[in-house]
Amino acid sequence: MTICGIRYDRMMDSPAETKKSIPLQRIIMIVPCFNEAARLQQKKFLDFRMENCDLRFLFVNDGSSDETQSVLDAMSAQGLDRIASLRLKRNVGKAEAVRQGMLHGLKDNPDFVGFLDADLATSLEELPRFYEVMEINPAIKFVMGSRIRLLGRTIERNAARHYIGRVFATFASIALGMSVYDTQCGAKLFRRKPETLALFEQKFISRWVFDVEILARLAASNCALGFSAEFGITELPLLEWRDVHGSKVKIIDGIRAYADIVRIGWRYRRNRKLARSQSVVSSKKIHSAT
Repeated sequence: MTICGIRYDRMMDSPAETKKSIPLQRIIMIVPCFNEAARLQQKKFLDFRMENCDLRFLFVNDGSSDETQSVLDAMSAQGLDRIASLRLKRNVGKAEAVRQGMLHGLKDNPDFVGFLDADLATSLEELPRFYEVMEINPAIKFVMGSRIRLLGRTIERNAARHYIGRVFATFASIALGMSVYDTQCGAKLFRRKPETLALFEQKFISRWVFDVEILARLAASNCALGFSAEFGITELPLLEWRDVHGSKVKIIDGIRAYADIVRIGWRYRRNRKLARSQSVVSSKKIHSAT
């Protein structure tokens, strides 16, 4: 399966259906890293970049204190200009690492840019499916991976994490006023648009639940443009996802996350109401002028 027009297995609900070529599109995937030297699966990244000629990885070293940078330098040397790294001087947290990586990646004007967890809990083989959603529907501007346990899928999650995650997702959905199933899956892809850059210009409120804030910002942007909050956003149920040991999220971070969601929901839902009212006023002015 490739993303560069060589070959592609159409993976929707069953494996290896019709193979097809897809046009060359430049895709940059941001991979935030913090002390990942021991578990970074170098071969998988290197092999995948060989099979997908127009996809590049940008690893963001978030102030690691181990040999992560040495590992990334070695990967870059073998990456044929398709693997690069951005080294941050100090640890700033996943949210800021992703934000800086996205801004850096967008400077190269790719067609699509996204981010993926370094532990590969989401398989690299899922990435062409994200692209296909964008290809089929040009109106889609943001695809989120979603860990839904369905027949025929391999979603291996710790039971406690799964149920805690469901409570969290429900809370986030209520706070956002949006029907979202899974905000925290680490795989996401954006179509490059003017509003994509705007999503990452300002720092996020939370170090860990910035995914929720991305949704909130995009919803506010949609409303300002006169669309529904959920316009152009879709969730893609993954075929495969596996819990990886070594999570850096602590219990106290989980508690703070709920407080952050309240702050995010309050701020951006207020912005959406303001955007809607301004859109209505502008529409009335246009109609009255005609």
